[in-house]
Amino acid sequence: QVQLVESGGGLVQAGGSLRLSCAASGRTLSSYVMGWFRQAPGKEREFVASISRNGGNTYYADSVKGRFTISRDNAKNTVYLQMNSLIPEDTAFYYCAADRSFGVIGTTMDHYDYWGQGTQVTVSS
Repeated sequence: QVQLVESGGGLVQAGGSLRLSCAASGRTLSSYVMGWFRQAPGKEREFVASISRNGGNTYYADSVKGRFTISRDNAKNTVYLQMNSLIPEDTAFYYCAADRSFGVIGTTMDHYDYWGQGTQVTVSS
C-alpha cells in the first residue's frame, strides 16, 4: 500500500502559478499510474490530469489543458502538478491519487485506489 501526501497549495492571484507536489511512501511510485483531481466547494471531485508509470503519456481535463503540466520523478517518489495562468475557477482542494491497475490510464475516480488528504488552492481575482 502507498501513502500519498500533497503539498504546495496556497493563495495566489489570478494569472499566477503554483506547483503542487505529491510525495509517496510505502511503495515505489513507479508501480502506479498517478492522477490529480480537484474538488471545489459544493461540487463533485473532478479529474485534472494523469500520467503513465514512466511519464511518457499524460492526459488533461479540457479546462486545464495548456495551463497545467503533470510530471513525475520516480527516483524521488514524487509527482508534480505545475499550474500556470491560474484563474479563480481553479480554486479547489487538490488531491493526488494512485492507480495500481494496468491498461487504460484513468481519468475517473473509480480507477484510483489510493488518495492523499489534499491541499487547498485559492486563486483570487
